Amino acid sequence: MPVHVVPHGRILILLWRLLPEGGWMRAYLEHLPVSDTASWSLRDRRLDDAIPFQWHHHPEYELTLTLNSRGQRFVGDHVGTYGHADLVLIGPNLPHTWASRAKLLADAPHVALVFWFRGAWIAGMTDGTVELRPVRDLLERAQAGLAFAPETGLALMADFQDMFGLPPLQRLHGLLSILMRLAGDATARPLSRAVPQVVQGGRSRLDRVLAHLHRHYAEPLRMAELAGIAALSVSGLHRMFVRHTQTSITRYVAGLRIGEACSRLSTTMQPIGLIAEAVGYPSLANFNRQFRALRGMTPRAYRRMFAPRDVVGDGLKTP
Repeated sequence: MPVHVVPHGRILILLWRLLPEGGWMRAYLEHLPVSDTASWSLRDRRLDDAIPFQWHHHPEYELTLTLNSRGQRFVGDHVGTYGHADLVLIGPNLPHTWASRAKLLADAPHVALVFWFRGAWIAGMTDGTVELRPVRDLLERAQAGLAFAPETGLALMADFQDMFGLPPLQRLHGLLSILMRLAGDATARPLSRAVPQVVQGGRSRLDRVLAHLHRHYAEPLRMAELAGIAALSVSGLHRMFVRHTQTSITRYVAGLRIGEACSRLSTTMQPIGLIAEAVGYPSLANFNRQFRALRGMTPRAYRRMFAPRDVVGDGLKTP
C-alpha cells in the first residue's frame, strides 16, 4: 500500500496507513526538498474522486482553502462538517485531515489550495515588526486550529488562486496580506480543545494511538489495547497522552464522538437514538449528558439550529 506524502516544498509530513486487516504499517517521516526561491510552500491539490482520510501532522502552520467539496473535517479532537470555501488555519503538529462526501459540481474536482510556513520563519518577521503584530496574535490563536466563515473563504478565493501565478516576492507579499486580513476577521472560531505540546520523544507512539482513536472512536474504549499500540503500560499511556494533548483519552474520544454526532444532526434526519448508538453511546441518556456537557445544549436543540421549520429534533416532520 503506497504512502502518500505532499510533494512540495519545505514540508515534513507524517501519514498513517492501516492494513486491510486492521494491522499497523510503520509511520513514514519524510523530509521534502527545500525550495531555492521561497521560504514557504504552497500546493494546488485537485482530486477527481475524493479527498481521502489521511490523518497526519507536521511542524509547519497550514492554511487551507477547500473548494467544490463537502464532507467532514478532523482537527485535533474536533470533528465537524465542511463545505465549499472552507478556510482553516492549523497550528504546528496539530493532527488533521479532511474526508469528502460529495462534490458541488460533479464534473469538476475537489480542490484544496494549501499554504505551509514554519513558525520560526514567520515569527522572525512578526516579532520585530509592529505592523505585523496582528499576524502574531492570529498564529497564537491558531495553535488549536481556526475555522473562518465560508464568506471569508469566498472573499479570499481569488487571492488564493492568484498566488500560484506570482513570482516569489509578490507571493510573499500576498501571503502576508491574506494573514493580515484573517487577523482582523471576527468569524474565526477555535476548533480543537486539545492542543499539541512541544515535548521531546513519544511522538510516534502518540500518532499510533491518535490514528487508532480516529478510526475506532465509535467502538468501546479499551485502554489495554491502546497501551499495546503505544508499547506502553496503561499508566504510561495516560501520562504520555496528557503530556502531549493536555487532555485525557476519555475526553478526547468524547470530543470525537460528539463531533460526529453534530455532523449527523446538522446534515441528516437520522433519529437521535440511532445517531447516539452509531457514534458510540448505546445509552441515549449518557449520550444526552455528554452532548450537553460539550455543546451546552441538547441534541434536539442543536438539530433545530439547522433543520427546516417543519422538522423537529427526533427526525420526524410535524403534521
